[in-house]
Amino acid sequence: MKRLSKKLIETTKEQPIKIIQFGEGNFMRGFVDWQVQEMNKQQLFKGNVAVVQPIDQGLGDMLKEQDYLYTVILEGLLNKEIINTSEVISVIDTVINPYRDWNNYLALAENDTIEFIVSNTTEAGIQYNPQDQLSDMPQQSYPGKLTALLYKRFELGKKGFTIIPCELIDRNGEKLKEIVLTYAQDWKLGNDFKQWIENENTFCCSLVDRIVPGYPRDSAAELNEKHGYEDQLMVKAEPFMLWVIEGPQALKETLPLEKAGLNVIVTDDMTPYRQRKVHLLNGPHTTMVPLALLADVETVEDVMKDQDFRYFVDHLFADELIPMLSLPENELADYAEQIKERFLNPFVHHMLTSIALNSVSKYKARLLPVLLDYQQRRSELPPYMTAALAALILSYRGEKIKPQDDEAVLAIFADAWQTPETAVEVILSKESLWGQDLTTIKELPNQVQHYIEQLETIGSRKLIQKLNKGEKVYA
Repeated sequence: MKRLSKKLIETTKEQPIKIIQFGEGNFMRGFVDWQVQEMNKQQLFKGNVAVVQPIDQGLGDMLKEQDYLYTVILEGLLNKEIINTSEVISVIDTVINPYRDWNNYLALAENDTIEFIVSNTTEAGIQYNPQDQLSDMPQQSYPGKLTALLYKRFELGKKGFTIIPCELIDRNGEKLKEIVLTYAQDWKLGNDFKQWIENENTFCCSLVDRIVPGYPRDSAAELNEKHGYEDQLMVKAEPFMLWVIEGPQALKETLPLEKAGLNVIVTDDMTPYRQRKVHLLNGPHTTMVPLALLADVETVEDVMKDQDFRYFVDHLFADELIPMLSLPENELADYAEQIKERFLNPFVHHMLTSIALNSVSKYKARLLPVLLDYQQRRSELPPYMTAALAALILSYRGEKIKPQDDEAVLAIFADAWQTPETAVEVILSKESLWGQDLTTIKELPNQVQHYIEQLETIGSRKLIQKLNKGEKVYA
C-alpha cells in the first residue's frame, strides 16, 4: 500500500502562511489544524500553517515524508447521532525544527502574511527558564523561543501578531505575555520593544475542549485499507469540539471560525466557561481515574457502563460538582449530560492510564478548589472527591499502578511512603504539591487516611458501593 502523499491526494492550491503553530502533536493536528481546514474548505480563511517543533525530537520528519498530509478521523456520538468521518488535512505548509534550523525559524519573522501564533506545548510549556538567553539558538523554553521571534519581528519594523495559546493552564495568554516581558527585561531588549509587545500584539487567553486519543493503533490497518493509503500520522478525535477565546470581537472576522460553523466563542470573559469545563469535564476524569484503576477498570467508557461507577459519576456531578459552580443549574445539568454522552463514546477507547499522567497537578487544578469550597460551605468533606484524593495518594505508592509524573513529585511520594504511618500527613502538608498545607483542612487528613485503609482492606469497588448507598464512611 502506498504512503499518503500529494501524488495520491489532490489538495488545494498553495496558500499563504497565516499561522505559526508551536506543537505538532495529536491535539493540535486534530483540533487547530482541522479547524483551519474547515475554514479553507469554505474559502473563509485561505491560509496555511507553519509548524514549529517545541522540542528537538518531534514529528517533523514523519510529516515531511507524507508531504505534510495526515488524516483526521472523527468517531463518536454528537447530539445522539453517530459520526464516523475521515478527512485528509492539508493545511500544514512546513514543519521547522529550530534545534536544527534556527535561521529558518527566525525567517518566519520576515513573513508579512502571518497574523496568528497558536501553541500547545503541554501545561509545563508556558514557564520561565532563567537559563535561556537571546544568543541561544534555540532557547529551551517555548516563551524564550517566542520572545526571540518577536524581537526579530520588532527589529524588522513589522506588525505584531495575535497570540492564542492552547495550553491547559488558567489565564494562559496572560502568563505567556508576562514571561515574554520578563525575557525582554532580562535580555535588556529596551523599552521600545516592550512597548511594541504591549501595543502591537494581542495575547488572548483561551480554553480548548476536544478529546483527541491520537493514532488508532488497534484499528490502523483496517483504516489504512479503508482509506486506500498508509498514514502513519492519522489522528482519531471525538466529533465534539469547543474553543473559547478571550479577545477582541474583531477576531470573528480575521479568524472566521464561527462563520465556518465551528463551536468557537469569542468573549470578553472566559472565566465561566473555564470553570464549567475544568470542573465538569476534567474534574470527573480526575476523580474516576485512581478509583477505577484500583478496581481494574480500564477505559472511560468502561466506567460509564459499570453500574457501580456510573452511579458514582452521576452523583459526583449532581451532589458535589454542580452545586458548587456559579452558572445556572439547568445549564450545568445540560452540559453534564453532554459530557456523559462523550464519556460513552464507543469509538474513542480513552484509556484511564493516559488520563492519569500528572494526576497531582490535575487534582490541584480540577478538584481541590471545589473540595475546599464544598467543605467551607457545608462543614463536611465531599465523599467522592475525598475518596479520589485518597486513591490518588495510594496509587502513587506505586504498588498496583505505576504513577506518571515529574521526578520531583514522585520523589516526594516515594520518600513519604517510606514511613506509611505518617505518609498521608506528610504528603498533604506539601505546599509544593497542592499550593497550600492541606493538613489544616478540618478532618481531611483523618478522612483520607481512613479511605486509604478502606481501599487496602475492602478495595475500591466496595468502597464506591458504600458511598453510593450513602453510608457514612467516616474515620
